[in-house]
Amino acid sequence: MALQLLHVVLPPRCIACGAAVATDFGLCGPCWSETGFITGLACDACGAPLPGEAEGQVQCDDCLATPRPWAQGRAALHYAGTGRQLVLALKHGDRLDLARPLGGWLARAAAPLLSAETIVAPVPLHRLRLIRRRYNQAALLSREVARAAGGRHLPDLLVRLRATPSQDGRSPAERFANLDGALAVRARHAAAIAGRPVLIVDDVMTTGATLAAAAQAVLEAGAARVSVAALARVAKDA
Repeated sequence: MALQLLHVVLPPRCIACGAAVATDFGLCGPCWSETGFITGLACDACGAPLPGEAEGQVQCDDCLATPRPWAQGRAALHYAGTGRQLVLALKHGDRLDLARPLGGWLARAAAPLLSAETIVAPVPLHRLRLIRRRYNQAALLSREVARAAGGRHLPDLLVRLRATPSQDGRSPAERFANLDGALAVRARHAAAIAGRPVLIVDDVMTTGATLAAAAQAVLEAGAARVSVAALARVAKDA
């Protein structure tokens, strides 16, 4: 009853455009149609959508050409259309209210990678960027993923050792070089991940350079297995 009364005063609105919708944290019809949820066949390593209906674990051309240090990966959305709009709103638009629905979408996509033993952690921001932005969007998402899975969340598992320049406009090789040795596991958390599976969460995966640096650092610190999950995947056909 209380929820019904609240909806009379504050009716649910589309999280993308603000149009009236039937439920909280939902999308209207037009925005839903412009949101590219990744369903069906996808790369087992990075979550990129793939054509066809093959069975078993398959990988995209990029992952075959550039072997990943992590075991498996998933993504919830194409980085295009409404999906891109929502990612940017969370990342740069102070739309912290989006963490819950977007994190829920990511949790569903990442469900095959999670168990009760999995430790969930975000890709970190450098402290100077965190001061400017005031929050880490990847940490907001990883919190929701851990909550949905009932796993342990370590939002400060990783630290950026240096302030890396933006990846925008860089070639794949330059992106990997830019992140080389830039991330590390905090010493106080090394014992917590030793012999445990770890899921690393980020908002967007492009080449996978940032997630590769994070995965390598976690493996070197003693994790048994590392998987990754990104809210949105930049795909060749996006």
